[in-house]
Amino acid sequence: MPTRIAGQNVLAIVLAGGRGSRLSPLTDERAKPAVPFLGTYRLIDFTLSNLVNSGVQDVWVVEQYLPHGLNDHLSGGRPWDLDRTRGGLVVMPPFSTPQNEDGEFAQGNAHALSQHAGLIREFAPDVVLVLSADHVYQLDYGEVIRAHVEAGASVTMVTTQVAKVQDATRFGNVETGADRRVTAFAYKPEEPLGRTVTAEVFVYDARILLDTLADLSRGGRTLGDYGEELLPALVDGGQAYAFPLDGYWMDVGTLDAYHTAHGDFLDGRGFDLDAPEWPVITASLTRPPARIDRGAEVEDSFVCGGARVAGQVVRSVVAPGAVVERGAEVRDSILQPGAVVRAGAQVTRAIVDQEATVQEGARVGGPGPLAVVGAYARVLAGATVGSGRHVPPHRRVKAGQEDQVTQAPE
Repeated sequence: MPTRIAGQNVLAIVLAGGRGSRLSPLTDERAKPAVPFLGTYRLIDFTLSNLVNSGVQDVWVVEQYLPHGLNDHLSGGRPWDLDRTRGGLVVMPPFSTPQNEDGEFAQGNAHALSQHAGLIREFAPDVVLVLSADHVYQLDYGEVIRAHVEAGASVTMVTTQVAKVQDATRFGNVETGADRRVTAFAYKPEEPLGRTVTAEVFVYDARILLDTLADLSRGGRTLGDYGEELLPALVDGGQAYAFPLDGYWMDVGTLDAYHTAHGDFLDGRGFDLDAPEWPVITASLTRPPARIDRGAEVEDSFVCGGARVAGQVVRSVVAPGAVVERGAEVRDSILQPGAVVRAGAQVTRAIVDQEATVQEGARVGGPGPLAVVGAYARVLAGATVGSGRHVPPHRRVKAGQEDQVTQAPE
């Protein structure tokens, strides 16, 4: 039986295909939705957990860039009880058709919906819940769907407030009337409309969505992202509404935002990750308890199962299997699964990615912009990776040859 909320058949589509180049080098070898968060989770876990906690059981995950690691994590939907005989989680990879045997990668999220329009019509939902896979928040989608149905909306956009008005230039900007009807919309404008932006959660009337996509395609327009053609057309139709999200929300699409979000949870500004009524669910291996050796110092940090700390860790995240040896110092940093910081090394305001090693006496980061050591890379003994420098995955950085290997972000 299909998911029904407020008398409507609901189909959820999670768009998980983008490369996430602004998170490079964390996304050089994995899809952005599969990037670890707080050591234990992956970014897509927040969207999937919101779905199952909201009672939505028909979930399509649209993939494109480096899907293999993401598929391993999804495990057929089993961790979220979405491995069902009927419905549940369905992975939607890129595909070809008799009309286009070479296939085509999506050129934006609206284009991705258009590519799957035939399958959506076949499923025959009343409403389509469209979500990104790389934002950190908690939300009952059922409340949004009920508000959408009550308003008779063509689209309901979940909105949030950015901290600084200039930050709104990265998002879709929204203005509303007293009844929450959207009166103005601008996509990544040079001059912001205000602090209210879309939170990348949309509830569409299925018929209107499909008809509008077809009309735009027939008109020869490049669909691209939502904000280019689709949302402006629906706003012009007069039946677009907003639904404010009052709680924590963070787009972690940049390295700085990703690091800031970790700090928010360390400082208690996030949300309860283990609330019995709304748990964040993930797929994870069984690991032994974290080991904190005698003489270690751990302050204001998250240390995950399987990690070992013998040195000093301050306001940092130590992921499963990560190691901080005696005499090493890790401050204001994120150690991803399996990362190792050897004795006498110092890591400050940095991200050390999966299975990377910072060897004895090496230095990574400092008080300035974030430094990043890519997955499986090695910063050899005595080498220095300065603030703002990035080490690509699998590379080795030798003392005296740092400038030949490290990169400044574009």
